[in-house]
Amino acid sequence: MKLLHIDASILGQNSVSRQLSSAIVMRLRKAHPGIEVSYTDLGAEPIGHLTAAHLAAAQGATPESPSLLEDLARGGKALEEFLAADIVVVGAPMYNFSVSSQLKAWIDRIAVAGKTFRYTENGPEGLAGAKKVIVASSRGGLYRPQSPAALLDHQESYLRGVFGFLGITDLTFVRAEGLNISPDQRQAAIEAATAEIARLAA
Repeated sequence: MKLLHIDASILGQNSVSRQLSSAIVMRLRKAHPGIEVSYTDLGAEPIGHLTAAHLAAAQGATPESPSLLEDLARGGKALEEFLAADIVVVGAPMYNFSVSSQLKAWIDRIAVAGKTFRYTENGPEGLAGAKKVIVASSRGGLYRPQSPAALLDHQESYLRGVFGFLGITDLTFVRAEGLNISPDQRQAAIEAATAEIARLAA
């Protein structure tokens, strides 16, 4: 069994999403002692954002520079790791009501027609459905359903949409929110998320 662990926060050791994603991976390691884990830190080593040169190379054009060749190789590796994984754990903080740009760049490398989805006469079809995805979600405010700011949540709604588009239906969110409201709220949110992780199905 293979597990792919992705962190996308820029806050290093101060990141709650990193803390939660690490706890999730630890929980899964205990449940599956022989599990093979690969780790990508998009905050420390971001994948480049897509450009016209990337798209041209994908259509057969010769890459123009060594740096583009290197970035294309990294994007190809990201896709291969995603395809090979049985479980994907994503540390996904909310930045300005959405995901970090680092996480979006990674998603742009794994959402590839013919690899993780395809278009058919009946509409798009996801090709990556045989995976379990667990998202460690952190948010400074309160955006849960029925909250006044719920309509501003373009973080979890986006991730549900894009992973669903890729065919993934086994999708779990572990959420810590209201982290910037007060120290007490922050601590309570982390404790609640940690307790939820302990109850995750193996």
